[in-house]
Amino acid sequence: MTTADLSLRIQRIEDRQEITDVVIRYAMSIDAADWERYAELFTDPVHIDFSEAGLPAADFARDQFIGFAEAGLGAWDARQHLSPNHIVEFDDQDPDKALCTSYMYAQHYKEGAPGGEFYLMRGSYENHMVRTAEGWKINRLKQRIFWVEGNADAARVMTS
Repeated sequence: MTTADLSLRIQRIEDRQEITDVVIRYAMSIDAADWERYAELFTDPVHIDFSEAGLPAADFARDQFIGFAEAGLGAWDARQHLSPNHIVEFDDQDPDKALCTSYMYAQHYKEGAPGGEFYLMRGSYENHMVRTAEGWKINRLKQRIFWVEGNADAARVMTS
């Protein structure tokens, strides 16, 4: 193995770690309601496909998507998003692109909500990543929902 090969291998390991860190920060930023940090994880514009949850796939200005996320998720009293099982696949044609598939376990709580205080989503994310001057960012995100339980409208009922 040549030094160049070792250098490329090390770069790939570093890239993989940075990509998974971005995906984990996605979940943790939502839970902390740190919308500024959340925004730093995305390109501008960003393609979002949450069609399985009712938001049709579209390109959004980053600030528009962050506003949507803050409005929908900020209404919950507490949130906990777990992001395990990361699989990172690099683009064979472009070393500055990758796909990180991860599981989604998203718990939401709204105290005193009629019909139930708890809502749980289970599924996965397809995080299409690009390397930018600021590091790896999500430029396309597809959410898949496997199953849900609880009261999806708990926060909406309380804030209406």
